[in-house]
Amino acid sequence: MLVVMNAHATAADVATVADRIRQLGMDPHVIPGATRTAIGITGNRGSEGRDTLMMMPGVEEVIRVTAPYKLVSRETKAEASRFPVANTHIGGGFTLIAGPCAVENESMVIESARFLTERGVKLMRGGAYKPRTSPYSFQGLGQEGLQYLARAKQETGIGIVTEVLDIESVDRVEEVADVLQVGTRNMQNYALLRRLSQARTPVLLKRGMAAMLEEWLMAAEYIVSGGNRQVILCERGVRTFADHTRNTLDLSIVPVVKHLSHLPIVVDPSHGTGKAEYVPSMSLAALAAGADGLLIEVHPNPSQALSDGAQSLDFDSFIRLYEALRPIATAMNVELL
Repeated sequence: MLVVMNAHATAADVATVADRIRQLGMDPHVIPGATRTAIGITGNRGSEGRDTLMMMPGVEEVIRVTAPYKLVSRETKAEASRFPVANTHIGGGFTLIAGPCAVENESMVIESARFLTERGVKLMRGGAYKPRTSPYSFQGLGQEGLQYLARAKQETGIGIVTEVLDIESVDRVEEVADVLQVGTRNMQNYALLRRLSQARTPVLLKRGMAAMLEEWLMAAEYIVSGGNRQVILCERGVRTFADHTRNTLDLSIVPVVKHLSHLPIVVDPSHGTGKAEYVPSMSLAALAAGADGLLIEVHPNPSQALSDGAQSLDFDSFIRLYEALRPIATAMNVELL
């Protein structure tokens, strides 16, 4: 259920309703809005307690939420979510997140950070920990990689988006990261999602390589239900019978997510295609489809990359893409961030 407070409800009214929900054996989730506050309820069985709540001061209505993903649903929060990240924000614009797949060495990371900040990009991706299909592939530098990301952030002011693999590494990654990335293999790692629900840092949740929409949104629900409402969805392609690209980039899911959920959604055309030559066209299409941003792999020298060089743009290609995005963003009245 969802309790909608009226426009004149006080903070005390909201607190009293939340206390009553707990007394009924359910969990309240206070959701401030632009004009009024709502309180999402989880743990309820049907409409039990509805009449009691309707009679309380400040309550305008109590609505049954039909979606299983209650807190990330538009039924619970009608307006699209937007939250600050580093020196920019996610939602309400088109945010670019770019950088190397993996942190390889300090000079490469700092070179990438300087290049991106000079072009106005506020967020850099880069994996210190790299889950790979083969145990013999480069697995990342771990703690050393985090130190390089921290130095790049200190020198350039760029925000850091980096992957967290397990519960044990959350604390040390959170010391550096402005966004904690959950990779496709961990989308249904529920123990990790529950831990991230207690984090103070935004979480970028990649779609599982064979995940249905409801499974993806339910994974986001795990994070939001624990108190961390700063969740960014990321479409990165799904596994199909097609082999002309690395994955099948499902851009059709963007407007569907925007219709069903208030969470922002970004697109990863690098993993979605697996080929650098296809990344620009899919990036432009993601903007046109209504996505809230891009997660792109950019490397100073892709042919020498230790991870995913074939799908990484070099610096010149990224500059051309950035300039190609501008007229589409202008036509759509969207701010390019």
